[in-house]
Amino acid sequence: MPENLELHQFVDGFRRGETSTKRLLTRWKSQMNCPYLGIILATLSSLFFSLCSVIVKGLVDVNPMELASFRFVGVLLPAIPIVVYNRQPVFPAGKRVILLLRCFMGTTGLMLSFYAFRHMPLADASVIIFSTPVFVAIFARVFLKEQCSIFNVITIVLTLVGVVLITRPPFVFGETSPSALESERYAGKNYDIWGPVAAISSTLFGANVYILLRALKGLHFSVIMTNFGAFALIYTLIVCGSIGAICWPACGHDRWLVVVLGIFSFLGQILLTLSLQMEQAGPVAIARCADIVFAFIWQIMFFGETPTGYSLLGAVLVVSSVILTALKKWALSLPRDSMVRKRLRYLIMD
Repeated sequence: MPENLELHQFVDGFRRGETSTKRLLTRWKSQMNCPYLGIILATLSSLFFSLCSVIVKGLVDVNPMELASFRFVGVLLPAIPIVVYNRQPVFPAGKRVILLLRCFMGTTGLMLSFYAFRHMPLADASVIIFSTPVFVAIFARVFLKEQCSIFNVITIVLTLVGVVLITRPPFVFGETSPSALESERYAGKNYDIWGPVAAISSTLFGANVYILLRALKGLHFSVIMTNFGAFALIYTLIVCGSIGAICWPACGHDRWLVVVLGIFSFLGQILLTLSLQMEQAGPVAIARCADIVFAFIWQIMFFGETPTGYSLLGAVLVVSSVILTALKKWALSLPRDSMVRKRLRYLIMD
């Protein structure tokens, strides 16, 4: 899910403002005698975000763009009190253009991911979208002129191979005949083309968000999140209006699920924030890989879609790349005399 894109901005914000809030949370963590509380909260965050994906996929009578509007309410609500409490300028001068670009990229990426969840097997879409951090190296090389090391090349190749195995494009694997269940489920939805196209496009938009966040690293995370939530809500409502999808969901089952979507989005965002206050970004990013595990479980439990061997192998490759990338970033953030850094020395060698 696109929540992974917020990891860097959360970390930047908390490093600049390690105030009494973080000290209080650290004390709470030690009093509970649970050194892994941050990891547990990150995993719970993954649980809630994965359930949001289930709701998006299951609400077939509600347009994905309309569901995205409700999702962005969950982004905006926790950000407003934080930006007010910290007395931050909501729309700071000198950063407005980049801030608007970040909002546009992030919003478009999330809407595309919702489309992919609707038109692809849940786990396949989750794996592709989750590969976003690996592709950041490409855009950092193009736009920021950062070095692209052998490590980056290896993780990018692993991820691309994994995505190919998951999407199984006909020009590589030839024409395949889908099962009767798959044909019925995706009849008339062009699953073979537009679902993977949306998922991959969402990944590319997400990678650009990382680059823009680096340009905004001087801003407090609550400012970025408030702008993102407000812009995204207006943007999705305009898109919904243009396609005639603005309507309150039907009474009963659908309406309750939409409310639950907003609540789960809110809980997932708050738990992710707390986990990053207690733990470094690297371990949290690894814990967020649980999102993919949950996606495979929900895919089988709720939708009766059994993943293929290709999907499982592709998921292993993509998750391995994401974990290696997170481990490298974590190792680089540790002191040079740290034992953990010494054990991970092969990852930080260029």
